[in-house]
Amino acid sequence: MESRNETEAIELSLIAPMYNEEEVVDHFFSAIEQCLGPAGIKYEIVCINDGSSDNTLKIITDYAHQYKHIKVLDLSRNFGKELALTAGIDYATGQAAIPIDCDLQDPPEVILEMYGKWREGYDVVLARRSNRDSDTFVKRNTSMLFYKLIDSMSEIHIPANVGDFRLLDRKALDALRMYPERSRFMKGLFASLGFKTAIVEYVRPARAAGETKWNYVKLYSLALEGILSFTSFPLKIWSYLGAAIAFSGFVYGIFTIVKTLYFGIDVPGYASLMVVLLFMSGLILISLGIIGEYLARIFIEVKGRPIYIVRSSVGFEGDVECVHGRNG
Repeated sequence: MESRNETEAIELSLIAPMYNEEEVVDHFFSAIEQCLGPAGIKYEIVCINDGSSDNTLKIITDYAHQYKHIKVLDLSRNFGKELALTAGIDYATGQAAIPIDCDLQDPPEVILEMYGKWREGYDVVLARRSNRDSDTFVKRNTSMLFYKLIDSMSEIHIPANVGDFRLLDRKALDALRMYPERSRFMKGLFASLGFKTAIVEYVRPARAAGETKWNYVKLYSLALEGILSFTSFPLKIWSYLGAAIAFSGFVYGIFTIVKTLYFGIDVPGYASLMVVLLFMSGLILISLGIIGEYLARIFIEVKGRPIYIVRSSVGFEGDVECVHGRNG
């Protein structure tokens, strides 16, 4: 690795959010150096410590003090991967940037393929998983369902089997920085940028060390955020559903009147009445819940709180040991 005393122009910024990754950080830095060092690519690694409770911050800070191309942002608490990634994008100084997981499930050798496409003139290069055999059956199928669902509802096409691992040219990065929202689904924001795009295929390996910090609850929350951030269809559907139920009620009312006129009055059953009441009450509560989800996001946006807060940084021009951040 290069010493901190050497100065070079930066072509690539690798943006690596980290949360309790002490077991894998050494492997990550070593793998990146072995891949990009011989290629002669001038790069930096922007490490974002997202409120880790282990030794992650100490390890990456020690590296940053020793090697000039390793830089550290220490967030004041755990903001979540989407906001940590936003901080890294804001502070990246390269001509292009690549968000990357430090668990090495985003193979460093794919960086060279994306770099090659970028040099050919593409502004965005997507790394798409050619298969998901390493995932569990449940995760594989729920992921497929999510992409089909959001693609059918949203005007923005979000490519399936493409995560945050991609290359973004400086033009795309500058455009992304103009997005002010605080509730962020980065895959959707990336997809909304446009620009000239290429795709490279890869097979995602298992983690190099440690355990994933994602669970099904977090994945569900992320999927919900994606749907609510990029389509208003869940709100609109209740207008159509309400109209359909009202029309059905009108037809049933006509049927009841005609039946009464010809066959007399009968006493409706208690069970059927309860079914209708419970069904309609359930629909009303679901619709209120969806409206509440959208209102909650409006509430978050109008408060105008910082997207993230940086407690300190190492390796950047004008390093700080005080609080700063971004307000959108």
